[in-house]
Amino acid sequence: MTATIGIPGDLSGQAHGSASASAGAAAGKDYNPAMYELLKTIDDPAELRKLDRKQLGQLADELRAYVLDSVSKTGGHLSSNLGTVELTLALHYVFNTPEDRIVWDVGHQTYPHKILTGRRERMSTLRQTDGLSGFPKRDESIYDTFGTAHSSTSISAALGMAAAAKLKGEKRHAIAVIGDGAMSAGMAFEAMNNAGTMDVELLVVLNDNEMSISPPVGALTNYLARLMSGRMYDTAKRYSEHVLKRLPAMWELAKRAEEHVKGMVTPSTLFEEFGFNYIGPIDGHDLDALLPTLANIKKLRGPQFLHVITRKGQGYKLAEDDPVLYHGPGKFNPAEGIKKSAAIKPTYSQVFGDWLCEVAARDSRMVAITPAMREGSGMVKFSENFPERYFDVGIAEQHAVTFAAGLACEGLRPVVAIYSTFLQRGYDQLIHDVAIQNLPVMFALDRGGVVGGDGATHNGAFDYAFLRCIPNLTVMAPADEDECRQMLTTGLNLAGPSAVRYPRGSGPGAALDRPLVGIPVGKGEVRRKGSRIAILAFGSMLAPALEAGDALDATVANMRFVKPVDADLVAALAAEHEVLVCVEEHALLGGAGSAVCETLASLRLERQVLLFGLPDRFIDHGDSVKLLASVGLDGKGIERSIRSAIRAAIPE
Repeated sequence: MTATIGIPGDLSGQAHGSASASAGAAAGKDYNPAMYELLKTIDDPAELRKLDRKQLGQLADELRAYVLDSVSKTGGHLSSNLGTVELTLALHYVFNTPEDRIVWDVGHQTYPHKILTGRRERMSTLRQTDGLSGFPKRDESIYDTFGTAHSSTSISAALGMAAAAKLKGEKRHAIAVIGDGAMSAGMAFEAMNNAGTMDVELLVVLNDNEMSISPPVGALTNYLARLMSGRMYDTAKRYSEHVLKRLPAMWELAKRAEEHVKGMVTPSTLFEEFGFNYIGPIDGHDLDALLPTLANIKKLRGPQFLHVITRKGQGYKLAEDDPVLYHGPGKFNPAEGIKKSAAIKPTYSQVFGDWLCEVAARDSRMVAITPAMREGSGMVKFSENFPERYFDVGIAEQHAVTFAAGLACEGLRPVVAIYSTFLQRGYDQLIHDVAIQNLPVMFALDRGGVVGGDGATHNGAFDYAFLRCIPNLTVMAPADEDECRQMLTTGLNLAGPSAVRYPRGSGPGAALDRPLVGIPVGKGEVRRKGSRIAILAFGSMLAPALEAGDALDATVANMRFVKPVDADLVAALAAEHEVLVCVEEHALLGGAGSAVCETLASLRLERQVLLFGLPDRFIDHGDSVKLLASVGLDGKGIERSIRSAIRAAIPE
């Protein structure tokens, strides 16, 4: 049985498995977003569990429509959330949440979960300052049992919760919901390897939305999943195991026969080798398959693995057809869809992607690696033009770094395109496999600094500190788009490792027609001459520093390099000015300002130094411009902070 959600006209898609649907939706008519008859009665999962099973189809339609309506007004993740509506409903309906723990991997698919757990009326504040987080957050709700936003952590966390329940003598379940993309990370397999040896109540739900593991789901696999999750099958299996283990040859034959039969229709062998009881695959949009299967699994003992197939963008045809475009859209009209428009100025990611193609055309040694961030890192054109030199290694940052090291060992020039916050996951490999061997691997670090709606988990606030302490590594911070191109060129031509760190979004709009000649290593420049005060700006802080410099008649230097810091320029500025002010879009502790202080100490120069940067706390989600202003890192804020620190020395 199928039902359409409330999207006008031919934009409606199909939402499979709804047992019933609202009359308007079933007839394909316009759905009135104000008329959420069932949804408006659900403020927590306990109320959901009071509904009759036959009402869940209509609730799924209303929930999907509410997600679409909400995201179209605030922006946020869409495709992934439309794909988890039925799965979310089924989990909360069958399990006794929050007593039973659900851990969502990454968590960008948890909008239905938030709506069903008392946050429906706050969805209008999603990803905004002081509003709802776009990811699970422990201090936001008791139903958010574990904070997530990076991938592949769910099985480890849920296993810890299951082990804790056993130690405390508590009867409850722990459920990890993980996507097929996140399953490519080693951490997920490390956790499964551990879980398979433990007698705990753990359920891993693989949300497979790319058909990357299994063949298409049909009635047979749905039936087999219900059969294999049933108590009769489980009891027979356990009894056979008890009897046949006394006859090793017969036990091995029976075990192999079961694996062979299941392997004919399911991709079970891998997961069962880890010690899990594999069930599936089943249609993740079919409540008639999900509900009884989950109910059966709830009665089983030991680690269970349920494989469900879902579709990103389910129920909204535009998102089904282009789930990447609708992965994280801004505000849009659902009836018209996202209108593609040419950007007024390119983003840093686009500048990087164009640079890749330009250099690759003339240097056959250059190869590019991404850990599953092709679109976000601006690599689509490169992947199409140079497919044999493009490597998407999946969500596997550790592997990406060491893979690049291996390429460098053979004389190639690898470029690792990675978000600042994700390089944290490959830190040991950066030191052990790249830097110690002084290999020429360049890291293009996107999303440096504050990133806006994604919040604390995605802010690139710590890279200067964790990079500049590593020997052999050169760290660069471009102030505009052209400097980014030139620094990338510099890094590619170095004999050792390097990193070019740039912010999310667009820069000031510098011209991009200059030849790629690079920048001398460790050399900054003075961009404004003033007196008494020198502002040393790093990367994205040059523009607000120039604004403050104009107001204060201060000298402004574009430092360019975090490592090595331009010691000659620091010495010259210290000799000519009474106060040095370091400004960076980075955590103050251990950042670029600290590097300047270390340089002054090594030169045995004493000057009053002011350090401005991100405070010693995690910066939450919200508008990036407003967030920077809130911590004094806009032009007015820098001016105000300088005046406040040395008021007597500066006339108003």
